[in-house]
Amino acid sequence: MKAIVLFGPPGSGKGTQAKLLRDCLQVPHISTGDMLRERVRSGAENGSPVAAKLQSGALVRDELVNRLVAERISQPDAAQGFILDGYPRTIAQAEYLGGLLEPRGLQQVVVYLSVNYNIIIVRLCARRQCPVCGTLYNMVSQAPKVDEVCDLDGHALMIREDDREDVIRDRLAAYDEQSMPVLDYFRSAGHQVQEVTADDLPPEEIARKICGILENNAVKADDRTQNRR
Repeated sequence: MKAIVLFGPPGSGKGTQAKLLRDCLQVPHISTGDMLRERVRSGAENGSPVAAKLQSGALVRDELVNRLVAERISQPDAAQGFILDGYPRTIAQAEYLGGLLEPRGLQQVVVYLSVNYNIIIVRLCARRQCPVCGTLYNMVSQAPKVDEVCDLDGHALMIREDDREDVIRDRLAAYDEQSMPVLDYFRSAGHQVQEVTADDLPPEEIARKICGILENNAVKADDRTQNRR
């Protein structure tokens, strides 16, 4: 029973890896970014500071994000574990998460996706999303069959506000200031932190590497349990 925390800068591939790992681990993928964008699309946050922060790439207040995560992981499909994508992003969120997981006996394993920032800027500037089904494309590495048109429903693709270059640079600066200290917090709290370099490898190869790391850790944990017996 594990909570897999995918940690890394914006554009490091957390969402892509979460979807691939979901099939490997058979646990749900929980994205705070997706949940917040859905609240804006549904009208729950129209005109609120949340919508403005998502457009600018700024962090949404801890209280709201914590509440969304607490509600989501309380659902039956998350009872045996889950993959967190985009959370926690602050030390306060990391502390809150620990308080949620400890009573449930869920062990945190942090997978840190390390990517060069220049690669991230190129990658995100080429990203497009379908406004209807939400499918993500990359005009360099994963282009649609018809230029700027969704393969699934034929709608014109859009550039997300937080994928503009000036916003990307602001997001990376905010990550350095507010989120990188969370990595030190994880280590000091005794959580496993597995670093995976994700610069130029295909997403499927990165996912296989992560699955291998998680499987090896599970075997070692079983061995330690048997030795204690």
